[in-house]
Amino acid sequence: MKIGSETLDGDILKINLAGRMDVQGTREIDTIFIGYAASSQSVIVDLGAVDFLASMGIRTLLLVAKAISGRGGKLVLLNPDANVTQILEMAGIDTLIPIHRSLDEARLAVVP
Repeated sequence: MKIGSETLDGDILKINLAGRMDVQGTREIDTIFIGYAASSQSVIVDLGAVDFLASMGIRTLLLVAKAISGRGGKLVLLNPDANVTQILEMAGIDTLIPIHRSLDEARLAVVP
């Protein structure tokens, strides 16, 4: 699993994930992911290059979203592929963490 980040205009943190968010992949990025999100109020998680999502990956997304929300911030998911979207919807995660298909929509959703 690969992880990277960039800061967008308006102090929005965009976290880019790539690979499989299974037990091993999630374990590889967990600490870094939580560290990135700990310092930001507005976070977009780009799942466009994530090709598999397991329960451990869902757990990590929920923990980070809860931590950001607890500080009054917002986290949204950007452009997961069809399989990952289906998993998120079946688990009901899309009702807790909004999913957006474009970066512009995602940016508007996290701006306070």
